Amino acid sequence: MARRGAPPEVNAGSMADIAFLLLIFFLVTTTIETDAGLDRKLPPIEPPENPPIIKQKNIFTVVVNKNNQLLVEDEPMELKDLRKAAKEFLDNGAGTGEKGEPCDYCQGSKNPESSDHPNKAIISLQNDRLTEYGTYIAVQNELVAAYNDLRNREAQRLFGRDFTAMDEQYLDPKTPDGVKDDLKPKIERIQKMYPQKLSEAEPKSN
Repeated sequence: MARRGAPPEVNAGSMADIAFLLLIFFLVTTTIETDAGLDRKLPPIEPPENPPIIKQKNIFTVVVNKNNQLLVEDEPMELKDLRKAAKEFLDNGAGTGEKGEPCDYCQGSKNPESSDHPNKAIISLQNDRLTEYGTYIAVQNELVAAYNDLRNREAQRLFGRDFTAMDEQYLDPKTPDGVKDDLKPKIERIQKMYPQKLSEAEPKSN
């Protein structure tokens, strides 16, 4: 009880409870953003005993030097042309796949000197230690976009919508499980048609 004549006091006894309730409300209602970054599958720690033999024509070599210049298949190239060149390589379809199957969905020129099949095609990227970070990201973006363009084309043909939209919906935690169950086999089918085989070699100093 307040003493007569004493200055008024604020009853802070319940403030801790209110603060605790606010903290619980904040934790329950706040959405924690997922860290952005590059989605890559790391190689196994132990290399395989018998690595597969890869033909040179199934490797699309991209080198970025210390001056942020591109050398693609031993030829200088502008960044704006990289996506188109990568798509032509991935979609060439000149031979057969890993199980001897032809690529009946490829729309490339079937150049016998380029890749045999999308599941054999590998993009090899090598940067210089002095390559600017912005250039590194821009090159990565163009190469991943080449895969996404081809995947979108096939997803539109088979399912009437973009692969990137399906993948985004599948990864959304708010998507119901039933919708995810429907999307999963479709996404895996498109990924199998154009598997993302992007190899990144250790940077060098040129």
